[in-house]
Amino acid sequence: MSPHPDLFDECRVVRADGELDLTTASAFARDLEDARHGTGRLFLIVDLLGVTFMDGSVLAPLCAAWEDCRERHGWVRVVHTRPGAGLVFRAGDPLERFPRYASAQDAWQGIPADRAAADRAM
Repeated sequence: MSPHPDLFDECRVVRADGELDLTTASAFARDLEDARHGTGRLFLIVDLLGVTFMDGSVLAPLCAAWEDCRERHGWVRVVHTRPGAGLVFRAGDPLERFPRYASAQDAWQGIPADRAAADRAM
């Protein structure tokens, strides 16, 4: 058995765009909850490439999703490239839970953005 099931077999993707802040965090939390319906192992990719602004209000729903997926022997991986998202993750101190992935494909394959960039530089 490979370390990852067939692409998107047990994986769900939540994509967000625009601003993620106190006024939109509840809708974002609902999207994350909807993606986690059902039982069994769950892999969740949260794609924030379309997010133009993000504040710390998204950390609680992301951490809840992380805990749920981990309890179900899965994971949550976050795709983002903008510096603002990185600042929120560093300030909130969940970097260990949410390393940066450059694309959904890299997230699926477990290749963090820093490692992917280093591999391309070689």
